[in-house]
Amino acid sequence: MSSPIPSTPLPGGGTIPIYGLGTWFMGEDARRRAGEVAALRLGFDLGVTLVDTAEMYGSGRAEEIVGEAIAGRRDGLFIVSKVLPENATRRGTVAACERSLKRMRTDRIDLYLLHWRGSPPLAETLEGFAALRRDGKIGAWGVSNFDTADMHELERLDGGCASNQVLYNLTRRGIEYDLLPWCRRRRIPIMAYSPIEQGRMLSHPTLAMVAARHEATPAQVALAWLLRQKDVVVIPKAADPDHVRENRAALGLRLTADDLAALDQAFPAPKRKQPLAML
Repeated sequence: MSSPIPSTPLPGGGTIPIYGLGTWFMGEDARRRAGEVAALRLGFDLGVTLVDTAEMYGSGRAEEIVGEAIAGRRDGLFIVSKVLPENATRRGTVAACERSLKRMRTDRIDLYLLHWRGSPPLAETLEGFAALRRDGKIGAWGVSNFDTADMHELERLDGGCASNQVLYNLTRRGIEYDLLPWCRRRRIPIMAYSPIEQGRMLSHPTLAMVAARHEATPAQVALAWLLRQKDVVVIPKAADPDHVRENRAALGLRLTADDLAALDQAFPAPKRKQPLAML
């Protein structure tokens, strides 16, 4: 039986699992729907309780897939979704959340994020988040694709941000220069999306070398490198049962000091400020 998945604290109270199931690109082909639902349910069967989605994914169809997968097992799960920036006025945020709740057939979203910055003022989005919290429709709120300057501005408006979801993996380490330390000082967990760079990094010889040492796969090494940081939440997407199991098993992989040194040499940490990367 798989060991329980650790959690990391949220700044406003409560915790979030450090590993979850991503749904980006789900819901884009009706022929794959049954398999995508089954992949999420397999993840739940393996003890994964966090699922990340967004109204943007599949134009809402990913949320419908989540709704089908969580039917009958909502309690004990931690659901994350996101509002598109064009919907993020005060009223628009509330309306978007209500549409997401309907698609997922649930009464609450545990963590609701602004997907990225758009034209609506942040203050309006925060008013929408506050109204949703008062009504019990969301548990906490956060942001996605916010760089350090954005986080400074957000903090001046409201210090209640629970998480920042950004692109972070071995080949995209720019946040380590300033954004990650800034969030750590405030105990704001980072959610790392595209943790294996959509598979593009997996042919790197250093990943293969480290994987061979552990009789693991390059994807498991890439995930384990992130998972060793207990304040980083990792949300790989997998719609294939073998990949779901492979990714879940990365939680049991312990990288050595030699492994980490080899990975640092192959994928150097940033030495200067870099623009926030997005896919």
